[in-house]
Amino acid sequence: MLPVNSTQALNSKLPCLYLGLNSAASYKEKIVTNIVKTAGISFIAMLIGLGAGLLVSSSAQNNGKVYELRIYTATPGNLENLHARFRDHTTRIFANHGMKNVGYWAPTGEEERDSKLIYILEHASQAAADASWAAFGQDPEWQAVATASNANGQILAGVERHYMTATDYSPMQ
Repeated sequence: MLPVNSTQALNSKLPCLYLGLNSAASYKEKIVTNIVKTAGISFIAMLIGLGAGLLVSSSAQNNGKVYELRIYTATPGNLENLHARFRDHTTRIFANHGMKNVGYWAPTGEEERDSKLIYILEHASQAAADASWAAFGQDPEWQAVATASNANGQILAGVERHYMTATDYSPMQ
């Protein structure tokens, strides 16, 4: 049987001998090197993950902001009545319900210029858009405006809408 000190000395050299290292100092150095490598790889992986998450978040979600493109088709002879309703009432009522008026356009193409109104609204999120439209539809002022503007027949023949988020390369960022 070996003395205690000899056993301890042999046990401390076993990992060194097994790994082909010359001393306990080399063994400790190998352990520290492995820990540093593992930590470095973990840190790089974390940075890549965070970067990918930010990219996806900013390009796809755009911080939740949603834009709504709407194309209205007026019934024959009623485009000016539709413009008057928006100019005099609708844009203000939209704003009262948290919808931001981004812009309104009249197409220049011969087939559409006498019947279409195109506009974009900005919403804080899709849920906010849904809530704003629900509140807008129930607004007594809007209901009165809609009834009055349709007194001589419907002025709106159709609505096309698209919800959108800005891309990561959009100037709207």
